[in-house]
Amino acid sequence: MIRHIVFFTAASSSNLEPILDGLALLTKIPHARRLEVAQNRKSDPASKEVDVIVYGEFGTDAELAAYKAHPLYQESIKRVRPLRELRFAADYEIATASTSAVGSVGQ
Repeated sequence: MIRHIVFFTAASSSNLEPILDGLALLTKIPHARRLEVAQNRKSDPASKEVDVIVYGEFGTDAELAAYKAHPLYQESIKRVRPLRELRFAADYEIATASTSAVGSVGQ
């Protein structure tokens, strides 16, 4: 399983809603096992730069590649690129990630 996480900053605060709308197109692409688009809550006092997050889960590299090749992905880029300032993306294999036991917080 592959996790795909992308962070965006808006070039202007007036661009935030159009960016969210443009990225929402990604949720209609069938290749992701899970795809979320959300506005950053900016609750971390040391990091308030990121405005929007895209989070996806894909079963295989082929699914991720098919997602990125989909026409709605290209349409989303066309809409969002002129409105954003920065974009940072990362993909990783869940099996190789260091994890904690589920439910271990506060126990």
